[in-house]
Amino acid sequence: MTDGLQSTGSGADSTTESNDSLTITDNRTGKSYDVEVTDGTVRAMDLRQIKVSEDDFGMMTYDPGFTNTAACRSAVTYIDGDAGILEHRGIPIEQLCEHSTYLEVAYMIIFGSLPNQEQYDQWAHDITHHTYVHENIKEHMGSFWHDAHPMGMLLSSVGALSTFYPDAANIDDERERYMAAVRLIAKIPTLAAFSYRRSLGLPYVYPDNDLSYAGNFLSMLFKMAEPRYEPDPRLERALDKLFILHADHEQNCSAAAVRVAGSSRVDPYSAIGAGVAGLYGPLHGGANVAVLRMLQRIGSVENVPDFLEGVKRGDERLMGFGHRVYKNYDPRARIIRDDVDEVLEATNKQSPWLDIAIELEKRALDDEYFTSRKLYPNVDFYSGLIYEAMGIPTDMFTVMFAVARTSGWIAQWTELLNDSEMKIARPRQIYTGARDADYVPMSKR
Repeated sequence: MTDGLQSTGSGADSTTESNDSLTITDNRTGKSYDVEVTDGTVRAMDLRQIKVSEDDFGMMTYDPGFTNTAACRSAVTYIDGDAGILEHRGIPIEQLCEHSTYLEVAYMIIFGSLPNQEQYDQWAHDITHHTYVHENIKEHMGSFWHDAHPMGMLLSSVGALSTFYPDAANIDDERERYMAAVRLIAKIPTLAAFSYRRSLGLPYVYPDNDLSYAGNFLSMLFKMAEPRYEPDPRLERALDKLFILHADHEQNCSAAAVRVAGSSRVDPYSAIGAGVAGLYGPLHGGANVAVLRMLQRIGSVENVPDFLEGVKRGDERLMGFGHRVYKNYDPRARIIRDDVDEVLEATNKQSPWLDIAIELEKRALDDEYFTSRKLYPNVDFYSGLIYEAMGIPTDMFTVMFAVARTSGWIAQWTELLNDSEMKIARPRQIYTGARDADYVPMSKR
C-alpha cells in the first residue's frame, strides 16, 4: 500500500450539482471519505476528518502563494484567463472603457450595479467635495526627506487618514462605510499628487473641483504658474480609461492584503493601507516600471532580435509579457494600445521607446517560442509608455496604479464585511524547526 491519498469523482458536473462529491481513500489507513464538491471546490476543513489516529491534527493542504486556493466568494470581478476575458459585475471591460467613466465604474464595483442618474450625480458630488485633505497632512508630508519614494509617502498618509476620521472604525455603520469610500476615492489622488510634488520640491496644488476626476488629478500633478490648468481632453480620457483598466483584478496580492487586514475588523483606511503596501512591491505594482527599463536597455529597434534571442537563452527577461492569470492576450492591453498614439500626439512628444515596443511585440507574437508559452502582452506593456509620455516619472507609476485600484480595494473590503462566512485570516503552517530544544546559558554558547 502506497503512502498517500487517492480520490475519485462522482456526479456529472461539479460546477452545477451541489450534491457532487469526491470519494477519497487514505492509503495510509485504508479508510475512505466522502467530501462534497461545490462550485468546483472542496472545503479545506472537510479534509481535517482524514486522520491516521484519533490524536492526529488532520489533513491540511499546502499551497504556497495560494495558487490553487479560493479564500472567498466574490461577485466583483470575473476573469477567464484562457479566453482573455475580464468583466466587472458581469460587464466586459471593453464596454466599460468605451461607454463609462472611472467614477461610474467605481460606484458599480463597490455597490453592485451601474448607478442611475440621481445616484451617479450624488456620488460624483460627494467625491468632488471631499477632495481636500486636512492641512495637517501637509505637515505630515513635509516630514519626509526630499528624495523619499512617492509610494512610501502615499502608504504612510493613507494610513494616517484613520487618525483624522476615527469614527470610520465603526465599520458596521453603513453611513461611515459610505463616507470612507467617498473619502478614499476623493483624497487618494490628492495625497498621490502631494507626494509627487513633495518629491520634486514643488508647492502643493489644491484640488480644482470644477474639473473632472482625471482632469483634477492632472491639475494637481502638473499645474505651475498658470492661473488655471486646462487638461487636454485626450490626456484626460486616456487617464480615466487607465483608471478603469486598473480598478480591480480580483484576488491579487494587494486585494488579498486588504481582505486579510480587513478580516481583523480594522478601520477601512488601515485596510486600504495594507493594499497600498502590497502594491508597493515590484512584483505587483512595479511591472510597468520594469517594462520601461527593459525598453531603455534594448535601446533601439535594431537590437530587438538580439534581445529576444537573449530571452530564449535565459540571459534576458521579457517584461510586460505573460500573466499569472491570463494565458491569452490581456484584454486590457488591447484597449490601452489604441491610446498610446493619441497621448503622444497630445503631448507633442516622440517616444523613442514606442517603436521598440511595437517591434518587440510583433516579433514575439510571430515567434512560436513565446506563443507556445502563452507569453502575450499584458496591460503593463503599454501603460508605462503612456505615463512616460504624460511626463510622469517612473517612481510615480505605482502611485498611479494605487489611485485607480482604490475603488477595487474598497469593493473587496465591503464584500468581505458582508460575507456571512467571514473569519479572521489565520493560515496554517508546516512547522520545520527544532523541537524540545533546551535553553543554553550565555556563558556556554
